Amino acid sequence: MQSEPETVCNVAISFDRCKITSVTCSCGNKDIFYCAHVVALSLYRIRKPDQVKLHLPISETLFQMNRDQLQKFVQYLITVHHTEVLPTAQKLADEILSQNSEINQVHGAPDPTAGASIDDENCWHLDEEQVQEQVKLFLSQGGYHGSGKQLNLLFAKVREMLKMRDSNGARMLTLITEQFMADPRLSLWRQQGTAMTDKYRQLWDELGALWMCIVLNPHCKLEQKASWLKQLKKWNSVDVCPWEDGNHGNELPNLTNALPQGANANQENMGQCKSLEYQHLPAHKFLEEGESYLTLAVEVALIGLGQQRIMPDGLYAQEKVCRNEEQLISKLQEIELDDTLVKIFRKQAVFLLEAGPYSGLGEVIHRESVPMHTFAKYLFTSLLPHDAELAYKTALRAMRLLVLESTAPSGDMSRPHHIASVVPNRYPRWFTLSHIESQQCELASTMLTAAKGDVRRLETVLESIQKNIHSSSHIFKLAQDAFKIATLMDSLPDITLLKVSLELGLQIVLTVALSLFSSNPALHVL
Repeated sequence: MQSEPETVCNVAISFDRCKITSVTCSCGNKDIFYCAHVVALSLYRIRKPDQVKLHLPISETLFQMNRDQLQKFVQYLITVHHTEVLPTAQKLADEILSQNSEINQVHGAPDPTAGASIDDENCWHLDEEQVQEQVKLFLSQGGYHGSGKQLNLLFAKVREMLKMRDSNGARMLTLITEQFMADPRLSLWRQQGTAMTDKYRQLWDELGALWMCIVLNPHCKLEQKASWLKQLKKWNSVDVCPWEDGNHGNELPNLTNALPQGANANQENMGQCKSLEYQHLPAHKFLEEGESYLTLAVEVALIGLGQQRIMPDGLYAQEKVCRNEEQLISKLQEIELDDTLVKIFRKQAVFLLEAGPYSGLGEVIHRESVPMHTFAKYLFTSLLPHDAELAYKTALRAMRLLVLESTAPSGDMSRPHHIASVVPNRYPRWFTLSHIESQQCELASTMLTAAKGDVRRLETVLESIQKNIHSSSHIFKLAQDAFKIATLMDSLPDITLLKVSLELGLQIVLTVALSLFSSNPALHVL
């Protein structure tokens, strides 16, 4: 700045195989990232390489000197920096002249200018002490003064390192994790039986996500992964290590607004999607012709969404399952499907339907398996214009909700009109059940809308609704939806849809009547 006095800083930078391996600067600034003077010198070296003279390692230069030159070199060095190096020079001289000194037991001498050998690991300079101090400072601020933003910047830096295959990524994440584990609030929350704050949970989520990126990195050696596994197990064994759900308390929060419900859930997201243009970049290293990074990314996303997985125990973990699924689908909705991507969708839909226990859309799944309603709705709307038969087959398979089937046999109309009252006595508890049932209802409504005018498919969808949806409120909503779709102003009434609406309405009346009958002994006599 013009208003500030000009200062001169002494900067030293060491390179090894195109990486900055160490830096020192007399400015005294302490930070995780390089100071402005180091950056300036680095840019100067990049832009004007001829202006920065390269030297052989000092050991090679000394080897070329005779005795007189060596003596002159040492004496001039001591003369110029006598206050700094004279005590060290005298100590080294005494040790060299002593036959039994430790320094004489080692062949040769160290050379900091020689760099590492070709077999040694080389990595970018990282000030580990500063990383620890910065993370500790941010955590101590408890999410205030932008500390959460600063921690997210550190996480972004780790991602950047992993992208560049910089081994410092794992080093830096290890340092960050150690400071998280040393946070005194963890033991306090554990003692008090209280939950972590939402911001703090999100930071731990990001921490876990980064560790997954590291341990799944195909470029890492087996011994590295073994070392990380050992470290992760060590952290996991510590008492204060937080659970994924983050809820140590006995009181449950109000779940009414925990997740978006019903028709608003994606707006028994879409509005925010920006029209982005994705392009097919050829992936020459892969075997099949026509594959691109975009097709591979879409296929991996579909594989992940369709995997069968057991619902986790905790409230926060269950919310995260729903939230992550909807975020990934929202990302997929930004992509405009072309013929190549439609082939990927068809391939994966068929595979998921025919797969065994791997698939959440397989013929047989675990009772506690995470439902596929949200994913199936996306598949249905994507496949419908291209392969209606496959779209309906996929959506109808996903309509099931086995966790409720176990509480009441199929077709038993004597059960309560809403099963939610039974669930709290189960283990594990499905805290997000109301949201899941809303997604099931949305899937059914979407199929009803698309099946208008098709008698066979409307009857099939109706049978699926009657078999799989257990909430009277959702059946009532579907009866309303069927009536609205059947009586749109711009077309003649759809008789089949009106019959669907009538049958669903009668099912509600019958369910409520039987519920009243079973709960009132006086009516049994009548």
